[in-house]
Amino acid sequence: MQTSERLTINLPEFARLAGISKNQAYKLATTNSLGVPVIRLGKRIVLPRRAAMALLEGEAANSIGGPSNELS
Repeated sequence: MQTSERLTINLPEFARLAGISKNQAYKLATTNSLGVPVIRLGKRIVLPRRAAMALLEGEAANSIGGPSNELS
């Protein structure tokens, strides 16, 4: 990892990458429905970059705010 690369991603950035609204991203984060750790820094909410990217690339077990995509 390059030293200039941030370790976290904020919710507006995540929303843009995921193709959802900022309001939806905040709703998912505050209800713990993202499937990745949510870090609160004062009033800011950020996500670990690696976990957010894995979720967006489909490597996480659950889809955003929904049931698992895997068949039982």
